[in-house]
This record gives sequence, structure tokens and C-alpha cells, in this order.
Amino acid sequence: MAAPITALYAGLLGLLVLALAARVVQGRVQGQIQFGDGGNAGFIQRQRVHGNAVEYVPIGLVLLLLAELNGSSPLVLHTIGGTLFVGRALHAFGLSQSTGTTPGRFVGTILTWLAILGAGVICLLVFFR
Repeated sequence: MAAPITALYAGLLGLLVLALAARVVQGRVQGQIQFGDGGNAGFIQRQRVHGNAVEYVPIGLVLLLLAELNGSSPLVLHTIGGTLFVGRALHAFGLSQSTGTTPGRFVGTILTWLAILGAGVICLLVFFR
């Protein structure tokens, strides 16, 4: 069974994760860091921006896929996928600016959690239907 809506958001989020990974590689080259973090605070920040995306994107996409495969409406799926993508992009931007609380980081976290919560609830409703 095809899942074109999940494919759209998987593609967008994959590109975002790849862009964040490229920033990590760029930081390694600039800081001449071959392994670990070299104690470089700016590099550690880049690693965490990428790492945080890698922590949240997979579960969001798995839940979105399950919701799609179980017949959720396209509007609901685009709402969840769009919320997840915008949340991850805002979080990455915010955390790239500062390791403290930023509007992007805060709103990005809330949007990410809402997307995962929404998709998780849909999956539970499918089971208990």
C-alpha cells in the first residue's frame, strides 16, 4: 500500500536532517575535529541540533505512516506532517542561534510534541476501534 503523504514529509525531513548533518561535517573541518567534539562549544551545539532532529524525526514519521496506512484523512495527515516539519525546522533554527531558550526552540519543541501526540492518539484510536 502506498503512503504518499508520509513520503512527502519523510523527504522534507530527510533533507532537513541531511542539511543539519552537513553543518556538523563543516564544523569538524573548520575546527579540525576528527573524533568526539574537541571540547568546542560551537561544534557541540551543531551536534545537538542534528542529534535532536535524529531523536524526534523517526518516531514522528513512523506514527505518521501508521496513521496513513490505517486510513486517516489527508487533511489530518498533512496537519501532522506539516506540524512536525515546521516544528523540527524551528527547533533547529532556534537551537542553532543559542543553547538557551529561544522562541524557535520553544515553539519547535511544542509543535514537534503536538505532532507526535496527535499521531500517537490516532494510532491508539485505530487499535481500540
